[in-house]
Amino acid sequence: MKRPVLLVLLAAIAVLAALALVLPEKMLAPGPVAKVHGDLGHDCFACHVPFGGASAERCIACHKPDSIGIATTQGVLLRDRHPVPFHQYLSDRDCLACHGEHEGVRKLSSAHRFSHELLLPEVRQRCESCHSKPNDSLHGTISGGCAQCHSQNGWKPATFEHDRYFPLTGEHQAQCAACHTTNDFRTYTCFGCHEHSPERVRAQHAEEGIRQLDNCVECHRSGRGEGEGRDD
Repeated sequence: MKRPVLLVLLAAIAVLAALALVLPEKMLAPGPVAKVHGDLGHDCFACHVPFGGASAERCIACHKPDSIGIATTQGVLLRDRHPVPFHQYLSDRDCLACHGEHEGVRKLSSAHRFSHELLLPEVRQRCESCHSKPNDSLHGTISGGCAQCHSQNGWKPATFEHDRYFPLTGEHQAQCAACHTTNDFRTYTCFGCHEHSPERVRAQHAEEGIRQLDNCVECHRSGRGEGEGRDD
């Protein structure tokens, strides 16, 4: 390469490097930062390590994990939000696993989303630490863990479908606690109804030679009532 051409290339590289240092938000940034970080001005190195990209350590220097969702970086309580202090339970403090900063990065990346796999194993089942129980007639009667019906992949769809086991038709459209007396939805009893007292049920079934009454749905597969018989 001829010397004049090399000098021009070196000069161009030097100019670009100088512009990157003086105007990094124009030369290097993939998009504007979030409004909440507007007070950082042009200080890219508040978040970035030179030649090393964004640093979780620099994020944590301002955003204390046990205060996120509760207070601002200045310590002012966030009274208009429901506190969800879970960041201190993350197994790996990789802020970029969930958060994107520059607008261009957020638009292009689909990886910036929360995953329960990021939590420490011992806290993954403590759903109530972050989630409030739905205010409805069903969930109000449940005292067991969310994992009885829901997975950590998503709130919907729930894994339990009552119609697959015992359709709640006719008089069986009752409160959950009538059959699931201990709020353990993995077990049930048919003796929660006054019509199905243990003595009466035993007497009726004894006439047919039936002594095993622990699993009613083995013979009664729906809520249609008497006369449906065994569904083999």
